Amino acid sequence: MRFFPRDYQDRTKVRTIAQLRYGETVCVRARAVERARTVRVPSGLLLSRVVVSDDENALTVTFFNRKYAAESITPGVAYIFYGKIGGKGGRLEMLNPDFEPEAAQGKRTSAIIPVYRLTAGMGRARLSAAIENALEICKGELTDPIPESVRREYGLMGAPEAYKNIHFPESWEVLSEARRRMVFEELFLFSLGLSLLRERRTGKSGPVIDRTDLGPYLRALPYSLTRAQRHCVDEALADMSSGRLMNRLIQGDVGSGKTAVAAACAFCAVQSGYQCALMAPTEILAKQHFQTLSQIFENCGYRVELLTGGMTAASKRGAQERIASGEARLIIGTHALISKGVEYANLGLVITDEQHRFGVTQRAELASKGAQPHVLVMSATPIPRTMALILYGDLDISVIEGMPPGRIPVKTYSVDDSYRARIYDFMRKLVREGRQVFVVCPAIEDNEEMPMKSVEEYGREMREEIFPDLRVDCIHGRMHPAEKEAVMERFASNGSDILVATTVIEVGMDVPNAALMVVENAERFGLSQLHQLRGRVGRGKNESYCVLISNNPGDDTKARLDIMCRTNDGFKIAEEDLRIRGPGDFFGSRQHGLPEFRIADISYDVRILNDAQRAAQECVKMLSAPGGAESDMLLAGVGAFFSKDAVFN
Repeated sequence: MRFFPRDYQDRTKVRTIAQLRYGETVCVRARAVERARTVRVPSGLLLSRVVVSDDENALTVTFFNRKYAAESITPGVAYIFYGKIGGKGGRLEMLNPDFEPEAAQGKRTSAIIPVYRLTAGMGRARLSAAIENALEICKGELTDPIPESVRREYGLMGAPEAYKNIHFPESWEVLSEARRRMVFEELFLFSLGLSLLRERRTGKSGPVIDRTDLGPYLRALPYSLTRAQRHCVDEALADMSSGRLMNRLIQGDVGSGKTAVAAACAFCAVQSGYQCALMAPTEILAKQHFQTLSQIFENCGYRVELLTGGMTAASKRGAQERIASGEARLIIGTHALISKGVEYANLGLVITDEQHRFGVTQRAELASKGAQPHVLVMSATPIPRTMALILYGDLDISVIEGMPPGRIPVKTYSVDDSYRARIYDFMRKLVREGRQVFVVCPAIEDNEEMPMKSVEEYGREMREEIFPDLRVDCIHGRMHPAEKEAVMERFASNGSDILVATTVIEVGMDVPNAALMVVENAERFGLSQLHQLRGRVGRGKNESYCVLISNNPGDDTKARLDIMCRTNDGFKIAEEDLRIRGPGDFFGSRQHGLPEFRIADISYDVRILNDAQRAAQECVKMLSAPGGAESDMLLAGVGAFFSKDAVFN
């Protein structure tokens, strides 16, 4: 039922032949002057031509490999033809049109015609007929998941009428109302589902983690927390000390200090007698967290344990024993933290870093290792608030605004190939000064159809021809995980000068010594992704740079890359990215287990989203006393909209 048109063609306006213009696609009313004539051209193509007239002017209608259709046109009968106007030497012709007798118009012409995503073997006419039959069969049996009171309050048409006019609209005005209704339904069911999840979560009790003395932790930090960081710590500690279960997102720009906030929460959990598990997306990032936090926690008498897939079997066994016994209080690792055989003695807090790299399933798996532990997730991908409500609607959100003092903004430049020699000279200069360089390419290997820089070929060229005297490494997603980790580890420990990579280094690499990020074919990346890549540099005390190389002369490319040069504010960049690209798959939302929006567009339908969320909040009250027909209908609608794994009743 939720298969909707992707677009519509306006075939309502009928022109005379005299009004036709080259290149436009229009409807024409005309009669065939003679029967079709068909010839086979040297290429093997069958060309069928029919001369038609509207009593004042004549027009040739040409069909390609559609002899049967052309020969079905009866001379003297009035037809409505819809097609593109072409021609040579001033003589216009209509190419390969749809048509139907004027007496039967409305199916293919003189109407608003839906355009669907088609599969092989299924043409538009067959699909439309199947949809029409389905609507007729279901007429009178369609249940409406939106309560009548909500439809009345927001002026929404009923489900049967909306489905009919989405597929076979009577007018553009009615189509607009049908679309508004269906968009409202998607966003209403989504918001209601998240509200139900939030209601059930807030009803659960969690371990009481006292607001203990953070003094030892704060004194061990080499810097002071900013006001924004302290505010986020206070929000999380208010949750954890309340007796209610916490599910909170800490969102902040690259380098805003999310880890320091999460570590403060972990310190309180450990001081209250609980264990805390911190899961990172890569082994190198897990090791970096381990090195940083073990110094702080162990000085206060708390053991920090590392658990990753790359450890030896003996090391894993030892770590698992200390975790199970409770000796290990802060456990840092990768997916190994949720592997079979890992048991926790008293898990009170779960922290996931770079949340969008995991998804709700892995978050839940880690949480299931304890008896209702608090959950804190971190994301360095700035997301506009509207998108955050969609991606993390079941979480409370804390935002670290601003950057810690002393952080030097990365200088960003957008250039074309004419600057390449200067860029190479600058790379060599930085390496001579002891600094390191990232080079990011959009492809792993060369592709003749889409010429762009590839890691394998460009890495070879840099190693053998451009910088034969420097240490050049390559990394991409097809490499074995152990090999990738080794390359990243080598670069992080200053064992290589230049790292040529795909976006595999977008997160999980903290190399303060890296001073330059060069992005090849920058037009092929989204703005938020470019911002994440830029965030790999500027992490130390020295000035750093980002160079975006693009030979695309288009105004759109220039405007997008200029945004990167104007601001280092990830939230402003994310707003622009969402506006330009639309929500689409903003950063892989499918992995979150979210339902797919078939018709709603979050960047376009913000007003409807606000109405739908308000209506959903009202309906949550209705569901607090389940058992009625409307309650059952709402639960059924929400359950059908979400994945089969979601349980709402």
